[in-house]
Amino acid sequence: MKFPQHETVLIATAAVGRLLSECGVIDEWIPLEGQACLGLFSDTLSVTEELQSWLNRCDVAVVWTEDKDGALGFLFQKLCIALVQIQSPFSPVLRARHQSNRFLETLGETAGGFSLERTVQVPPHLLEQGKDYLGALRISRDRSLALVHPGSGSVHKCLEPRRMASLIEQLWRGGLCPLILEGPADRDVVHHALQFVSKPPIVLRDLHLSQLAGVLACVTLYIGHDSGVTHLSALLGVPTIALFGPTDSQRWAPHGRHVTILRGEPCLCDSWETVTKCVEKPCLQVPVEEILIASTCIGNEQCKPS
Repeated sequence: MKFPQHETVLIATAAVGRLLSECGVIDEWIPLEGQACLGLFSDTLSVTEELQSWLNRCDVAVVWTEDKDGALGFLFQKLCIALVQIQSPFSPVLRARHQSNRFLETLGETAGGFSLERTVQVPPHLLEQGKDYLGALRISRDRSLALVHPGSGSVHKCLEPRRMASLIEQLWRGGLCPLILEGPADRDVVHHALQFVSKPPIVLRDLHLSQLAGVLACVTLYIGHDSGVTHLSALLGVPTIALFGPTDSQRWAPHGRHVTILRGEPCLCDSWETVTKCVEKPCLQVPVEEILIASTCIGNEQCKPS
């Protein structure tokens, strides 16, 4: 870590902060959507008493956002924070290609000084929650489970329904028990894929993030698109197959020798608007056979695709 002697307090959404705290990645967290942060990102740029009590103990502030007029930086300096580093990881002046390296670059670091292979262990209480959740669905712990996430942040990053359905069917035939993950925005994608499946799999719905981490710790394999869940799976050390299409895997793919990145033809779209209008989407025509091969040899460096 950049600041190993410091207590780490993270301002983030409640779900993310809670999970990272439970996994021991951070010491404390403040919910971004909570009362404490109401004025921090408003036009008035004010600090609540609760937040100020934290900031008064702070001697390093790292802020990954834009501060065009310098108001945020001035506010933190006025609170006598000794070191304030503010820069968006999307800033055009950054040179690193991979997004995780861009976060490091904002701190004046390079990937060479840090291990991007690091994984986080799911704590025992979350693992038990995962086991209890699957047990309530009468899913045997003795089966090899493959968690498949048909959705992502955009339908334009997802395999078309028939291809996803074929993958689910062939996972059955290959001896894996596919479980389907459906998040709040995935209902249509999941519904369309399961229309073409002859043997309906169990669908896991409305899991909160910590609960999802516990379930991921129970599965043999995770298969998903360019999404936050895919990054969570990789972070937790789960053997992961990440299916990429129009987005740049060299910038957005999760790290790890336990991660296999697969994609179709190179995407020729010159903008996201072009992507949304592309009907054929050859970049997402990942052969199902290729995914199945990866599922049988993930973790074996000799049989990973180049």
